Amino acid sequence: MQHLLAHRRTTRVALVAVLLAGSVLGGIAVGRAETSAPIKVASAPTLPDFSSLATSVRPAVVSITNHLRIQNASVETIPTPFGMFRVPQQQQAQEAKGSGFLVDANGTIVTNNHVVKNAREVMVTLSDGQHLKAKVIGTDPRTDLAVLRVNAGKPLPYLQLGQSNNVVPGQWVVAMGNPYGLGGTVTAGIVSARGRDIGAGPYDDFIQIDAPINPGNSGGPLFNQQGQVIGVDTAIISPSGGSVGIGFAIPSDMVKNVVAQIEAHGSVTRGYLGVSAQPVTPEMASALGLPHGVTDGALVATVEPNSPAQRAGFQPGDVIRDVNGQPIKSARDLAIDIAAIRPGTQTPIKYIRKGEIRTLTVALATLPNGRTASAAPHHGQGRIGLALAPITPNTRSQLGLPSDIMGAVVAGVQPGSPAAQAGLQQGDVITAVGAQTVDSPQAAVRVLRQAENAGKPIALRVMRNGHAAYVALNPTVKAG
Repeated sequence: MQHLLAHRRTTRVALVAVLLAGSVLGGIAVGRAETSAPIKVASAPTLPDFSSLATSVRPAVVSITNHLRIQNASVETIPTPFGMFRVPQQQQAQEAKGSGFLVDANGTIVTNNHVVKNAREVMVTLSDGQHLKAKVIGTDPRTDLAVLRVNAGKPLPYLQLGQSNNVVPGQWVVAMGNPYGLGGTVTAGIVSARGRDIGAGPYDDFIQIDAPINPGNSGGPLFNQQGQVIGVDTAIISPSGGSVGIGFAIPSDMVKNVVAQIEAHGSVTRGYLGVSAQPVTPEMASALGLPHGVTDGALVATVEPNSPAQRAGFQPGDVIRDVNGQPIKSARDLAIDIAAIRPGTQTPIKYIRKGEIRTLTVALATLPNGRTASAAPHHGQGRIGLALAPITPNTRSQLGLPSDIMGAVVAGVQPGSPAAQAGLQQGDVITAVGAQTVDSPQAAVRVLRQAENAGKPIALRVMRNGHAAYVALNPTVKAG
């Protein structure tokens, strides 16, 4: 009996221990529930789903393989115990891969010029795996665009070119292409910026994106959320060779113009005005006496002889503000907009001369081969502290000045002076001070002193290395 009681007592103790353990564990759970509420997470913003878009556009995106021209076989000379032995080296055929997309049902394809450059044969792979030989219809190295055509024996799905001018930073975009040979790859991101100039060509106006693009994406389409092509992927900035989130696409508005011309003529012609221009900085605007609030535009530095600009009456010092209804904020804007206009078109151009807004209508010519609309070098801002000398036959010969150039040669610049701060250099030739042309050091000094007494910035027109540019000279700047 005592043994049984002991057993029961032991069992009861064990049971109580178990129950207590359960109560303690349960108490922790219950205690937490009683003293705090469950964590609530606010619904995250719904991210866009691009699966339907990708499915819809994929059939019109192609992979491109460029079989490059094989160079002549080389000969390697190898030293041996028996003398020099010449071994012909067989070079393997090389390939370059890229992307492209169809723009009509007849098999017309848009891609990058650098994708098909130096091609011996170009092969296109459609999304269904079909391989077709492509014909290069035409290329435009200045914008890095090319147009191909394939014959599939049937109508092909194609994409619509949208309006890149409507693109804004922060907008979602989707890229599709053939990175590293992986066809049909889809990536997404946002527009980081517009109007990027990366030094790739004279008409750089890239859309910057953070959607990952890599080698092989070149020539592939960049889509907006409506499935319209708003750009052609063409370049990346990367220290490693892969994507770091800085990619660039050619805007579709530029693509439309170039592709239409290549399809029609096999090449691209561009409008030609015949000026070189430079930026208008706030200091330059003040020096030129531009109307209040005008701090940008394209300052005409030179007008080329026998050019449309000269025939229309443009002069150095004019500030171009509008071409054919499009605002001009920089010299690059002027180059891009003029180039996009068909030669022969009567084009209204608004400009400022002596503080007045004027308009000239110009019949643009065709940009000569090998030429681009250009921006003149900009040499800084300025003021007084100069030694001037006349243009002699000897200095004219040394500086390579045309016979019709008159002015005053900068013989010396005082270190730390306002002129030095302006960027003026020995050998510069001052041809105009403000709106007044000068033909001698005396004339230049006279006008410079008037500007110094007025205490206002003034624009100097300077010839350097055969190029003309304006320098803003501020007489009130203290020497350093």
